[in-house]
Amino acid sequence: MAQGSARVVLTALAGNGAIALAKFVAAAISGSTAMLTEAIHSLVDTGDQLLLLVGQARGRRPPDETHPLGYGMEAYFWSFIVALMVFVLGGLLSVYEGVRHILHPEPVVSPWISLGVLAVSAVFEGLSFRVGYREYKRVVRGAPIRLWAFIRNSKDAGMVSVLLEDSAALVGIVLAAAGVIASGFFHIAWADGAASVAIGLLLACVAFVLANETRSLIAGESVAPIVMERLKETLDAINCITRLDEIATLHLGPGAILVALTLTFRPKATSTSIDAAILEITQCLQATDGRVAYVYVRPSHTDEAPAARAAE
Repeated sequence: MAQGSARVVLTALAGNGAIALAKFVAAAISGSTAMLTEAIHSLVDTGDQLLLLVGQARGRRPPDETHPLGYGMEAYFWSFIVALMVFVLGGLLSVYEGVRHILHPEPVVSPWISLGVLAVSAVFEGLSFRVGYREYKRVVRGAPIRLWAFIRNSKDAGMVSVLLEDSAALVGIVLAAAGVIASGFFHIAWADGAASVAIGLLLACVAFVLANETRSLIAGESVAPIVMERLKETLDAINCITRLDEIATLHLGPGAILVALTLTFRPKATSTSIDAAILEITQCLQATDGRVAYVYVRPSHTDEAPAARAAE
């Protein structure tokens, strides 16, 4: 999944860099505020993808003395920074430019240039979204999980960021085109600025959703309900466990899960048999979900077994 997420981010980065340059040129020629807003939007998206790649690279660092469970949660931190950038540099700046243009409207010249750039941008953004969408379909593996539900439950903040930004980019292109057409062809002076304000509000909404989802992950979020069900089914099928008292999970990053268990082993279990049982539990959980990196087991019958054991 980590490689798939990186591919999605790299595809978005390549497209947004070229699109941002083309939009800035079109904005300079046409004088369209909506086009300038879209150029800023693409530039922010390009910076966002660079930060996501930084987060993914830092999150892949191996555990050490200061971070014994790894650096996976750094990816969530950088995704939160991305959300702030989308809100401040994308949303607020777009609204400001739009309001300024509504109060002091300027005519849009050469609207066909702006529309041509927007059309090309739509193609590139669509291709980028297609890559992210295919990765989403690969991850859900045919399960009836809608895209919005996937975004709400996914623990891969990088892929969620790209899906949200690409979706917003496609909607933003439509809004910008509407503003250019209304201002350039129908001479509605305020329409270009209004489109910029609409794009800014759209980006603010995207930033809020992304920040909220990332905040939950940084705070320590458990696995998705469907993953929890699979883990419980696996534990129920293990013969050495007579009762599962508690299961707690924590995402240490997009590709690492910690599982903590409190359970009852079969009566009169010896230390050697408990060691073997913990190893079996760990292997079974990792076979169920390859992201399970750490498994900690605490026997609930302290009089018949050691107080606590752990396995990785």
